[in-house]
Amino acid sequence: MTSVKNYLSLVKFSHTIFAMPFALIGFFLGWYSPFFASQGSNDAFFFYSGSPYIKFILVILCMVTARSAAMAFNRYLDKSFDAKNPRTAIREIPAGIISANSALIFVIVNCIVFIISTWFINKICFFLSPVALFVILFYSYTKRFTALCHLVLGLGLSLAPIGAYLAVTGRFDVLPVLFSFAVLFWVSGFDIIYALQDVDFDLSQNLYSIPSVLGKAKALRVSELLHVLSAGLVISAGFIGSFGLLYWAGVIVFVGMLIYQHSIVKPNDLKRVNLAFMTANGIASIVFACFVLADIFFK
Repeated sequence: MTSVKNYLSLVKFSHTIFAMPFALIGFFLGWYSPFFASQGSNDAFFFYSGSPYIKFILVILCMVTARSAAMAFNRYLDKSFDAKNPRTAIREIPAGIISANSALIFVIVNCIVFIISTWFINKICFFLSPVALFVILFYSYTKRFTALCHLVLGLGLSLAPIGAYLAVTGRFDVLPVLFSFAVLFWVSGFDIIYALQDVDFDLSQNLYSIPSVLGKAKALRVSELLHVLSAGLVISAGFIGSFGLLYWAGVIVFVGMLIYQHSIVKPNDLKRVNLAFMTANGIASIVFACFVLADIFFK
């Protein structure tokens, strides 16, 4: 049990509250879509789970394993930096709680389970699974050469709604793509806020981030712009999807949490960064998803 807790801590399992709710939005948009159809009974190589209930379990499994692989790989790759940074020295690998080799094995196992799970969903998800893994694993390298690392992280999490929609329908569509872009800009924006804590360390180690390149004040302006784009996308999705009042109630909460986190974080006052990062964004994601799903179910 202790070992399980250590690995859950390694991958910050509680942070699944950011992408998982949007994956559920994508899944149920697909389930309630007029294009929904069970697939693949005529293909002998792929096993398609025709039941949406089975697909739901497989999508959750894909989300958990993909994110666990990405987070553990990030911890594995950054172990030397984490050991030098007082804020991160207590993490499992530098603290000696989990060995680097064990973390790497954990990454490999999760990648294998992810790919196998997509094989049981449908052909397009299986063929795109290496692309998804490349994006989410490649993020861990980006801070070494580009300040756009935040956008790569956002891209990785943005695969959740469109991936879940593809699992059900096997096709792309406008609404899940809009939600994916909303996630991309939302996550990128709050990751910039989180990176404000490590500006001095990043500069000392020649690591790149928008705060270390532009400075804290300008970085917050970039974060605000990204969050404006995210808010615009969820509003656009509301009109394009002809959602009802429940959806718009969710939009109010989501946008309100974006405004709130920028009101409590200032370039010279970072005491409430974790409140903005975890609490505000957790509420934004979960409450927004609850309202969207309620609107989908009761439409």
